[in-house]
Amino acid sequence: MRTIRRQLTDIHLPYPLDREAPLSKILFMDIETTGFTARNSILYLIGCAFFENGQWYTIQWLATSGEEEKEVIQAFFSFASDYTHLIHFNGNNFDLPFILQKCTRYGLPCNFSGFTGIDIYKRIAPLKDFLKLPNCKQKTLEQFLGIHREDPFDGGQLISIYHEFVKNQTGYAYNAILCHNYDDLAGMFQILPVLAYSDIFCELTKAKKVQANYYQDLHGTRHQELFIKLSFPTPLPKEISCSGNGCYFTGKENVGTLRVPLYEEEMKYFYSNYKDYYYLPLEDVAIHKSIASFVDKEHRVQARAQTCYTRKYSSYLPQWEVLFEPFFKRDYKSPEIFFEITDSFKQDRKAFQMYALHILKKMI
Repeated sequence: MRTIRRQLTDIHLPYPLDREAPLSKILFMDIETTGFTARNSILYLIGCAFFENGQWYTIQWLATSGEEEKEVIQAFFSFASDYTHLIHFNGNNFDLPFILQKCTRYGLPCNFSGFTGIDIYKRIAPLKDFLKLPNCKQKTLEQFLGIHREDPFDGGQLISIYHEFVKNQTGYAYNAILCHNYDDLAGMFQILPVLAYSDIFCELTKAKKVQANYYQDLHGTRHQELFIKLSFPTPLPKEISCSGNGCYFTGKENVGTLRVPLYEEEMKYFYSNYKDYYYLPLEDVAIHKSIASFVDKEHRVQARAQTCYTRKYSSYLPQWEVLFEPFFKRDYKSPEIFFEITDSFKQDRKAFQMYALHILKKMI
């Protein structure tokens, strides 16, 4: 087995990782294998990046033959024991399970239970459509961020190169293997800013300003909408925009804007305990039986779920699950639900913040 340690050059930390953990406790990791299944493939390289004395370094353990696979795994876990957080790309689906299956095969008492995992892929994959990405591969994210890498190979192409290295120990194969893994580790640093998009959906996003606005559509119809100005905890590396459910979002650097349709109309609140109500057809309203004695029996009927409501003209905002109560609907079978903008709600900045996150999460 060969152990290669070197300094990561031209690396700066473009994302506040120290919010996750002290830098000295964070370990980046990436593995290289000869296939996708641990049973029939060799784990021939584990590479890590770590912070030491104000500088980032890489360390790589390379098996010069398949017989050194166990030694590579043991060396990695011995080194990793000083760390608490592992950063990887799709490691939850590939790297970690692959290593654990190898540990089982060799009877090694090693696992990842003592680590907090930060899977960049897992955090970004739900945002694929939000970011208008064809997929969430590491090289795709690099291209999205305008990052260029010199490594000409992918993991599949490297398999034959590794077999050549084992057979002939050529310098070309050796350098190609290490370069690819090094670039994957360096690439993880470079794509860290993409995590700022997942930070949009965390509680650190703040609603800073809220105001109503009127506009006319292409047909001249007058509409009302709500503007919510947002402040993000991490600057976005690229400006983005997204629409969904009638809402529109734009984000640039630390600032975002949400435009939400606001409805000023009559809506209905449906009582759940309809058996305790009468429906008054002439008034088109339901009243509780305890106060219905003054109503002529000819003008009241037993309420049903569809007719057990009260009507109210007010200003409403849409919601896609019951976030704020009471909730209103246009009709009993209507799938859309709304809540009233009350005077107390208008003064509640935290409520607007909760509502903004609700909209954003529904957009993805």
